[in-house]
Amino acid sequence: MAEADLPFVAVLYASTRAEEVALTGWPIDGQRAFLAQQHEAQHSHYRIHYADMAWLILERDGEPVGRLYLDERTDELRIVDISLLPGARGLGFGRALLEDVQDLARAGGKAVSIHVEKNNPARQLYDRIGFAFVEDKGVYDLLEWRS
Repeated sequence: MAEADLPFVAVLYASTRAEEVALTGWPIDGQRAFLAQQHEAQHSHYRIHYADMAWLILERDGEPVGRLYLDERTDELRIVDISLLPGARGLGFGRALLEDVQDLARAGGKAVSIHVEKNNPARQLYDRIGFAFVEDKGVYDLLEWRS
């Protein structure tokens, strides 16, 4: 990821929260402003707390379709964020990407962990590929995979 990718990442972030924010009934301009502010807050948080992580943009046929933020720790790979544009969801990209992360962890003798919102539809995918519940973190569950 480079600075030039920030507009894409902002659009991607908004695509992951648009349905939720639409429920507020706010005017469209207000929704967009809120999503832009939330993306900026998230990006700032990640830059401070995960400065050394891998910031990866996922492409299909040269076009960006998602992101993977991966933090390598002593005993685990932490998926800080994984998201795909709506048109790239449900096509197997997420599963392939997660399996690649699992392969990387396996090769290094590490676990893989991720915080997942309880109502996230991708939760079924995590369950299918071997992630297990570790801890209730309120809105999120901490999941972990071990080889």
